[in-house]
Amino acid sequence: MSLLGVDVGTSGCKSVVFSETGTILASAYQEYDFQAAQPGWAELDSNEVWENIQQTIHAAASQTTSDPIKAVCASSCGEAVVPVSEDRQILGASLLNFDVRGLDYVNELRHKFDAETFYQVNGNTIGNNYTLPKLLWIRDHQPELYARTYKFLHWGSFVPFMLGSEPSIDFSLANRSLLFDLERETWSETIAQQTDIDLTKLPVTVPSGTVIGAVDSKIARQLGLPPNIPIVAGAHDQCSNAVGCGVIKEGFAMYGMGTFICIVPVFHQRKDPQLMLERGLNTEHHAAPGAYVSFIYNDGGSLVKWFRDTFARLDKQRAQQEGYEVYDHLFAEMPERQSKVMVLPHFSVTGPPQFLTDSCGLMAGLKLETSRGEILKGIIEGATFYIKECVNALPATGTEIQDFRAVGGGSKSDTWIQISADILGRPFIRPKITEAGALGAAIMAGAGCGIFASVQEGVAAMVQLDKAFEPDMKKHEAYQRRFEIYQKTWPLLREYLQELAAE
Repeated sequence: MSLLGVDVGTSGCKSVVFSETGTILASAYQEYDFQAAQPGWAELDSNEVWENIQQTIHAAASQTTSDPIKAVCASSCGEAVVPVSEDRQILGASLLNFDVRGLDYVNELRHKFDAETFYQVNGNTIGNNYTLPKLLWIRDHQPELYARTYKFLHWGSFVPFMLGSEPSIDFSLANRSLLFDLERETWSETIAQQTDIDLTKLPVTVPSGTVIGAVDSKIARQLGLPPNIPIVAGAHDQCSNAVGCGVIKEGFAMYGMGTFICIVPVFHQRKDPQLMLERGLNTEHHAAPGAYVSFIYNDGGSLVKWFRDTFARLDKQRAQQEGYEVYDHLFAEMPERQSKVMVLPHFSVTGPPQFLTDSCGLMAGLKLETSRGEILKGIIEGATFYIKECVNALPATGTEIQDFRAVGGGSKSDTWIQISADILGRPFIRPKITEAGALGAAIMAGAGCGIFASVQEGVAAMVQLDKAFEPDMKKHEAYQRRFEIYQKTWPLLREYLQELAAE
């Protein structure tokens, strides 16, 4: 028996079939780009992405007919939703978390809700990266679409719905909407009433790992899946990543290296709201029962992809033609020493603690002899410095990190992981399977359909650790001095960069 994990991200989707011991039996991936009809807009073509998802499921399933898939589960990026009809038709595009639409509602929401009271209910600080401001924008600017929509589904609940389940959403994804009540584990009627959002347009909330339906016979034939296999509720992709690398207990943190660099520490009791708010840290249900997580993130992976597409387009084409990995080639150009290029990674909306929406990226220290590799290393260092500010603030909340588990596409690079370990001064461990989102979803599928008695048992059976990276403490000390320079950059240039971003 095998388990299918589907992982839908901002820039690509993958379907991976695993054995019960965590061996990859088949895998398929499709990359896509967001659309920007106007400056600041960022949306996915929902029909295109669904086609890509179906292609990856079919490709993976067709390779495992001798080892039938027992259950399927999906994880996804956190905030984007797809409007659908009751007969499972896609009605519109999916607005991404860094789309500026909804920004006009943020100040109104912040005036309407006291920050600490809101945090007690939802566990988040109000920002335009979440679903609620997007729904308000759709309600007011696309009223016909809002009226026609049966359900607004996050991608992790959209995939099961299109496969045949009833409209359901797990607690972790529901939390990304700003409309979820953490303690009651359901939608907040208070928040919905005060924002005039119709809760009937949202799916029912369930714990991760819950069986929510079965694959429809017709779609099963189209995709090459066994009919009527269980569909299991998944999780926010960062929670699924954490499960897929064994981060289910306190003291450990997942270090996701995908479109977003995202650190996910685990804790079993909710932390003091004031301490969390001061540091811009959220609280969300983990996919593992009885645990919570928080997110420290920025879009460092997107910056590396932007560098590839901007500075190395021909290298990318050549790598595709000749069958080698372009990132290996580009990382080999980076100097062994620290980069002399200082990068402020404000290329889009930033993560905690500041959640900046009115800044822009900066590269300083450029000279005529500056190489392409030096710029790339400066980008990676700058994105990691941004993360370091929040990591340094964690102990004051009562959260300690012993080591990081590196997963995602970027974790395939020893160089990138080592830079991260040297800057943060903590050990990193890379599991054998770095496609942790899909593996986490497969573990939840196994727990849901009864192959495993629990998510914990599934982790023990399917997650295997591989390589450890110890920080070079001499480099760490040198990075500490560089970090102090980095910390001066934003305060010195705040007004200028805000003025520049407003042009």
